Formats: sequence, C-alpha cells, structure tokens
Amino acid sequence: MSKLAKKPVMIKEGVNVAFDQDIVKISGPKGNLSFKLPQGIDVKSVEGRLVVSLKDKNNEGLKPSLGLTRAMISNMVTGVLTGFEKKLELSGVGYRVQAAGRDLTLSVGFSHPVKITAPDGLTFTVDENVITVLGSDKDMVGNMASRIRAIRPPEPYKGKGIKYKDEKIRRKVGKAAKALGAK
Repeated sequence: MSKLAKKPVMIKEGVNVAFDQDIVKISGPKGNLSFKLPQGIDVKSVEGRLVVSLKDKNNEGLKPSLGLTRAMISNMVTGVLTGFEKKLELSGVGYRVQAAGRDLTLSVGFSHPVKITAPDGLTFTVDENVITVLGSDKDMVGNMASRIRAIRPPEPYKGKGIKYKDEKIRRKVGKAAKALGAK
C-alpha cells in the first residue's frame, strides 16, 4: 500500500460527501465534483475522514491505484472548498489578451486572433497580460492552462510566447553571438 493512500482525507466544514455505488460525489461552495472509483477500491467515511482501501487485500495489481484515488479525492475536497488557479503570462511585443464573458481572445502574432471558450466550471480573468484560469477541478484547470500555453509556447531566443507565471525559460545564444565568440 502506498504511503499516500494510508493518510486519510479530512472532510472540512462546508463539504458534503455522498456515495452512489462506485461513484464518490463531493459538493461544496465552489461546485460539485464526482469520481468513479477503480474496480476493487473502496472509500469509507469514518469520523469526518475519507479512508481509501482495497476490497481484496491479496490483489497486488490494484495497489498503484490507491494513491491515485486518494489524491483525486483530496483534490476534489480542496477544489470544492477553495478552488484551483493557474497563471499564464504573455511576453512579446504586440501580444495581447482580452477576456469577455466566457471567451478569451489572444493576439499572439498570428494573422488572426485566437478565441478560446471556457468549458463549464472554468473562468478566465486577465490582468495586464497575465491570464488566470480558475476552477474547482484541478485536472480541468491544468489542461486548459496547457492548451492556452500550447497556442504560442515560449521560444528560447527572445523569450516571446505564453508561459506559466513561475516558469523559467532557458535562453539560447543567437547565431550572431556565436559567430563573435568563435573567432
């Protein structure tokens, strides 16, 4: 059994947990999430905690799924209570972003603006070329931030593009600088 799976998930105040056969439904102030349990894994509510365990202790093939299941449930509890956010930063001359309702419009050097519509459960906020993706589902927030970054990933010579707020870009020396150093 993984070390992470042994640790119970604390159910905080304001979070409701319901079990429907092999589906765990968690609701809170930020929304409702559900997770289908892998076959052979059991989740029980004990004294305000969720405990993840194997239904059959002899089945060694399910042990890797224990930590995953516990992490997913923990992320769901955190998401419905406080939510998750990812920040992306635009850098480059003329690169702009605008948020209007559920749509995000990016001007990042293409001949046309790129439009992205937020799926249900996600919202975009923009503040001076910093895009914030907010939502209760950690997986959806990360995937949407990755999709936005993939539109124009940062390039290593000038650093132009869309990058995560805390991402470091390894810069390369251009061919003019290499030619000067080779003499």
